[in-house]
Amino acid sequence: MEPMEPLNIAILTISDTRTEATDRSGQTLAERLTDAGHTLAEKRIVADDVYRIRAVVAGWIADPAVQVVITTGGTGFTGRDSTPEAVSVLLDKHIEGFGEHFRRLSGDEIGSSTIQSRCLGGLANATVVFCLPGSTGACRTGWDGILAEQLDSRHKPCNFANLVIPGRGQHG
Repeated sequence: MEPMEPLNIAILTISDTRTEATDRSGQTLAERLTDAGHTLAEKRIVADDVYRIRAVVAGWIADPAVQVVITTGGTGFTGRDSTPEAVSVLLDKHIEGFGEHFRRLSGDEIGSSTIQSRCLGGLANATVVFCLPGSTGACRTGWDGILAEQLDSRHKPCNFANLVIPGRGQHG
């Protein structure tokens, strides 16, 4: 079997209250991606503010060294949840199936409450972007159930890794 090609992945936690010491969701994602052989390009925390979120994500999308952006938090329906509004306008293509599949997996864990998840995925400037809910359980579900395979360049019949690896730009 061919070796997996590691990706440079940036993690953004969106929260008005979390700090590096209390950011279990971001840490869970960072641990899982490095355990899988990927590189943590950067990890940040930003307040749940549409323009702050958008600025950080846009900067990573513009950075050729970042191939994947994963956000955690701000995807619900409370007053300050604004991740979908901040990120969706930056995407060139939306991955409709990401949110659908996440909610299917999450439904097995939390039942009908999963309909309140506005998680999303997309492609922008040869960077894949995934927005997950802020709970540690949701981050585990998103990584273990979808992202671990889709960010593995060996996964067949197709994966997102091969869309962002320079020189590939295809599913393969």
